[in-house]
Amino acid sequence: MTITRLPRRRVGALEVGAQGLGCLGMSDAYGPADPAEAVRTIHRALDLGVTLIDTADVYGFGAGEELLGKAVADRRDRAVLSTKFGVQRPGPGVGVGVRGDAAYVRQSCVDSLRRLGVDHLDLFFLTRVDTSVEIEETVGALAELVCEGLVREIGLSEAAPATIRRAHAAHPIAALQTEWSLWSRDIEVEIAPLARSLGITVVPYAPLGRGFLSGAIRTLESLADNDFRRLAQPRFQDGNREANLVLVDRFADLATQAGATPAQWALAWLHHQGPNVVPIPGARTQAHLEENADAAFLTLTPADLAAIDAIWPRGAAAGERWNEHSMSFVNR
Repeated sequence: MTITRLPRRRVGALEVGAQGLGCLGMSDAYGPADPAEAVRTIHRALDLGVTLIDTADVYGFGAGEELLGKAVADRRDRAVLSTKFGVQRPGPGVGVGVRGDAAYVRQSCVDSLRRLGVDHLDLFFLTRVDTSVEIEETVGALAELVCEGLVREIGLSEAAPATIRRAHAAHPIAALQTEWSLWSRDIEVEIAPLARSLGITVVPYAPLGRGFLSGAIRTLESLADNDFRRLAQPRFQDGNREANLVLVDRFADLATQAGATPAQWALAWLHHQGPNVVPIPGARTQAHLEENADAAFLTLTPADLAAIDAIWPRGAAAGERWNEHSMSFVNR
């Protein structure tokens, strides 16, 4: 179909396109990147109304924020900039710890503003909860940044229900960024309903299973040597991968029969989970961005949703979504 500008959604006081853009792969994690194509992809996203552009301070050790800042420098008013802080990542790997103390909250904001080259952040997420400090301290520091005009809205990521409730009582939480896709559905039991009841927008990251749900990844050899999916993602490993491919192929058949790609149907399924859901699929090229954006216009029938659920019920995926170390920082 011909893509028009995306429908709109609310994230606190912010208005965003119904689908955002995750920028991890533009500077990190998925093998060699092309900065020039990344900038073109961000520009194309804004043209399509994909306005929520998400990065983090640890993506490329700051390079991700710098790239995004350059990309939107002449179109800042069209972008809703989202970045994250908290993960301690001194070297290769996904991180070694988390900090959420008040001093670190403020310093992280100052550093992100500098790298992005902007005077305020539209959405500032705590990437993982630091259990060594009270969540009220972290949220209180974020609230001070809001009062000072340095941040417009605040969010949490991979937080437990009790933490979400306490945080929201200290200051309104506009968004919860957490993994949610056909093969990561655990949030549907308690977290997604809680977010809905509190008026919190859910921002699913990895909505395509880090590319696996597209059906394009068949072997580890197809991934770059430095692709983090080789080591940090159990679902991609031998044994689990083959079992998951069986489900992916069944799902791809459904999507193809409906005239869509598997990626589009996986995203469309998320769009049907409620009006407070704004997925942020990653895309490193304009072609993938446009394919993904089409999903916001697809309508799935009750029969479609039932067929999808039959293939991908909760817990169907083989293997954990992160390795043991990374899972220890989830749902805290």
